[in-house]
Amino acid sequence: MGTHAAEPAEKQGRVAALDVTRGIVVAFMILVNNNGSYKFAYAELRHSLWNGWTLTDIVFPSFLLMVGATVVFSTESRLAKGASRRELSFHIIRRAVLLFCFGLIVNGFPHFPLATWRIYGVLQRIAICYLIVSVVYLFSRRASTFAAIAAFSLIAYYILMRWVPVPGYGWPTRDVPLLDPNGNVAAYVDRLIAPHRLDEKVYDPEGLISTIPAISTACLGVLTAFWLCSALPVAKKAKGLFFAAFLGLISGEIWNVWFPINKRLWTSSYVLFAGGCTLLLLSLCYLLLDVKQWRGKWIWPWIVFGSNTITVYMFSELLHATLRSIHLSSAGAPISLDHWIYSAFFMQLINPSFGSLLYSLTFVSVCFLVNIVLYQKKIFLKV
Repeated sequence: MGTHAAEPAEKQGRVAALDVTRGIVVAFMILVNNNGSYKFAYAELRHSLWNGWTLTDIVFPSFLLMVGATVVFSTESRLAKGASRRELSFHIIRRAVLLFCFGLIVNGFPHFPLATWRIYGVLQRIAICYLIVSVVYLFSRRASTFAAIAAFSLIAYYILMRWVPVPGYGWPTRDVPLLDPNGNVAAYVDRLIAPHRLDEKVYDPEGLISTIPAISTACLGVLTAFWLCSALPVAKKAKGLFFAAFLGLISGEIWNVWFPINKRLWTSSYVLFAGGCTLLLLSLCYLLLDVKQWRGKWIWPWIVFGSNTITVYMFSELLHATLRSIHLSSAGAPISLDHWIYSAFFMQLINPSFGSLLYSLTFVSVCFLVNIVLYQKKIFLKV
């Protein structure tokens, strides 16, 4: 990683809505990943148990869509500075490898158990999707290319999950329910490739096969950037974003009838629905910030959060792991430091659920303070 000084995003002629949306998404990601108590956390701050969705389920695809959009802006910026395709290729590969390695560090910290070290993860999925869309973008800057990749990925994944028999289970919908947690092809492949290294023991929410539709999410981000970079009037761009959001929500709900919305398996209907949710937030920010130019002090926290997204995400995960690894004694029983802090200072405030939210907000505030220091010193860590 390297450091460099840069002007705030709003002074660089960038799309302010993208920076603010990215900041909101990463802040909410840290919030939902660090409940004081998962048991008592409000329903929308927890993942859905299986089919269906909560606000928490929308966070990761929102971040991945932002990654896809950033590919366009960052690549064009480097090309404008004279970077060659060869130089960009090495940069892309280097960044993808570093992101993947950072994900491994997050998974293993602080004990790094070699026998059960999880291979899949959030940063690993981002690395793979980033690598694919970035390489494609180097050789084709046509919206039709990314639309075709997105459509092919969604349809191919549906065919795999719906029509491919699972060894030991049989045909989906005939011998085993569609998207059965154990008896789906994605879970089977994960158990085959990485046994004893899966987040949910019998499957992994960031597994290999479910990365196929995740590529579509990144492609939606590229298509969004194409639209924002067009020469159309900003008011028309805002209308287009709202229309795309509406289209994603409706199409996702329709496909949900045959292929349920499921974050843990990243189903095709989930890609469309979550993409619609993300675009709805982005279109609202775009309307306020880039069309109406309502840029007051209220956007500053989100600009700060969005300025070092990977850094603040890694810091939050490593801090969480550190708190979990330190054990104290409470009433004669061992308790992790994060649960002790929640129980001692937050649990009794109004009710356990509200206390869990306050713990989460406090955790986010700590991460925010770290980002403030980097932002005020004009240090932006880039992979």
